[in-house]
Amino acid sequence: MLAKVYSASVQGLDAQQVTIEVNSSRGIRFVLVGLPDNAVKESHERITAAMENSGLPFPCKQITVNLAPANVRKVGSGFDLPIAIGILATCEKVDASRLDKVMMVGELSLDGSLQPICGALPIAIKARALGYESLFVPMQNIQEAAVVDKLRVYGVNNLSEVVGFLNGTHHLEPVQIDTRKDFYERQSHFDLDFADVKGQESVKRAIEVAAAGGHNLIMIGPPGSGKSMMAKRLPSILPPLTLQESLETTQIHSVAGKLQVPPVGADGVRHCSLIATRPFRSPHHTISQTALVGGGANPQPGEISLAHNGVLFADELPEFQRQALEVLRQPLEDRHITVSRIQGTVDYPCNFMFVASMNPCPCGFYNHPTKACVCTPGQISRYLNKISGPLLDRIDILCEILPLSFQEISTAAPGEPSSVIRERVLRARNIQAQRFASIPGVHCNAQMSEKHLKEYCALDTESSELLRLAMERLQLSARAYSRILKVARTIADLEGSTSIQSHHVAEAIGYRNLDRSDWAERRG
Repeated sequence: MLAKVYSASVQGLDAQQVTIEVNSSRGIRFVLVGLPDNAVKESHERITAAMENSGLPFPCKQITVNLAPANVRKVGSGFDLPIAIGILATCEKVDASRLDKVMMVGELSLDGSLQPICGALPIAIKARALGYESLFVPMQNIQEAAVVDKLRVYGVNNLSEVVGFLNGTHHLEPVQIDTRKDFYERQSHFDLDFADVKGQESVKRAIEVAAAGGHNLIMIGPPGSGKSMMAKRLPSILPPLTLQESLETTQIHSVAGKLQVPPVGADGVRHCSLIATRPFRSPHHTISQTALVGGGANPQPGEISLAHNGVLFADELPEFQRQALEVLRQPLEDRHITVSRIQGTVDYPCNFMFVASMNPCPCGFYNHPTKACVCTPGQISRYLNKISGPLLDRIDILCEILPLSFQEISTAAPGEPSSVIRERVLRARNIQAQRFASIPGVHCNAQMSEKHLKEYCALDTESSELLRLAMERLQLSARAYSRILKVARTIADLEGSTSIQSHHVAEAIGYRNLDRSDWAERRG
């Protein structure tokens, strides 16, 4: 007897339907074909034990399982449940007539219970797109899959529940979640706030400008000056995620298996798994190239994709491997990464703000107001040269930060709350949204090309002369020119100015300290 059960396999951020064909005949063999990986090949042992411990003896027949299409490699353990149901359907222990409009995924434990899988959200999206009425997923994935509307999503705990439901002896209720209501309620909840930051007004201003224009940022200062503290608060002033951005971000985290169990609200109802706030990823400096950009034998998203629509923070930037930093250059420009392996090629989006912090020298106390630096100018230059010129080409704002004295810390008033800063950032972003409404792929000032600079960043005579003098007297590098124009445009947007004025350019010039040819020789 032949039975068909429908499942799906995740490839990149998309899912592909997999038809599981199970045939039983005379014999005692178990044959599994259709390009399965090792995890799928091992399913026989898990399924046999799960069925036995669920009171459903494995049939004494030859079982042939085909995973179609046979030319696509099947990865993961999510095919355990549909294969088990297919085997039971061939033995007429499950009503096969109820399997036509049902898709199911899940890994079986030896006792018959279900374990969570990766990629439940893209699988649910694919099930709805293909017209399936129902989707069965492990209970741990229910909040993630139920994000998709117009699809009945059932969370099941074990194999027996699925068999009972298909045979009409066990009742299951599909999960209903008000996705939009839950999403918008959680958009403005942050554990960290700029109100906790005392002083450092110039650095907070640089961070505000970076958030308003989507600019990449590097903070340079001694240990303990507050670089990491302020970087972690950056998501609290960025524009809230749109529902589409949230869905894209959640898909990436779902495929990578990084979605956390959603918290339970005050009303006792568990939230949906949609990511409501912009992600903040802070990988350790020992991270490898593959972990940073994605890859592996079965390509998975890397940290830059997990930071999609959010912030990638590199603490102690010069301590990262040079090769790992260099692979960031193309993603910072293209805002997507293509990972090619023998099994195939996948594309992952990686539209993120790159924020980094670093010490100014090996000892960390160069330009410190009270502690002496023991590094020579040559040592400082070699330390700074760990960051290549092409990578610095992608950084718009370079700001210095100095530690506060005890007097400054003890007398400083509470900082401006993130909500107030965020309002200014949103006003600037709205101006940019209107400006670039007709330009695909450009949403903020940081994404402007040279063509756009000529159109939107025209300078008057005074501003142009100021920029010329700065380039000559400070010996700024050529790469600083377009960066200054983009940042000046953002500063003007924050003020609501339609044109770039001289004081906007002056402030933007101040954010290019590292481009100064004498930076490593300055003292005090």
